[in-house]
Amino acid sequence: MASSLTCTGVIWAMLSLLCAAASCVGFFMPYWLLGTQMDKPVSFGTFRRCSYPVRDEERQATVMLEQCGRYASFHGIPSLEWRICTIVTGVGCGLLLLVALTALMGCCISDLISRTIGRVAGGIQFVGGLLIGSGCALYPLGWDSEEVQQTCNNSSDQFQLGSCQIGWAYYCTGAGAAAAMLLCTCLSCFAGKKQKQYPY
Repeated sequence: MASSLTCTGVIWAMLSLLCAAASCVGFFMPYWLLGTQMDKPVSFGTFRRCSYPVRDEERQATVMLEQCGRYASFHGIPSLEWRICTIVTGVGCGLLLLVALTALMGCCISDLISRTIGRVAGGIQFVGGLLIGSGCALYPLGWDSEEVQQTCNNSSDQFQLGSCQIGWAYYCTGAGAAAAMLLCTCLSCFAGKKQKQYPY
């Protein structure tokens, strides 16, 4: 099986896959922000939430339903900043995944990734990482929403957690983006083999 990648290129492909996986898993998981409400653990992502209050008609009381799910609609996401974060981070994760899968195919298909294509792929990874980083930077702007304040003892505000804490998924998403921007972009410059010059 012929490869269009150098040894550095193979490392780049594997690292690209790891970065894309870390960012995508972190983005999808609703553990970006952790808190409590009605003595039950509550967690938020950009477009998902675990544990939410519902009205129990039998007992005529509000109870916490302990399950995870997406918001019913895009406009159901608690703040405009989180909606923007969802779009920006989702596009960034898509770009990282696209490059990672292309790089993996380069391990098996000859003449797929040249030096130039490797550099372009690195540029796409840089943009993807930048988008995800922007999404992570936007996320704290939504901490002043009513849902988050109820979870954080009414003491949260933009860039102030109150009684809540940042969850592992936020770090996972950011770390994947940072590694893609810093490591993968540099490695991509040396990923492709030089094209053979054919005399015509």
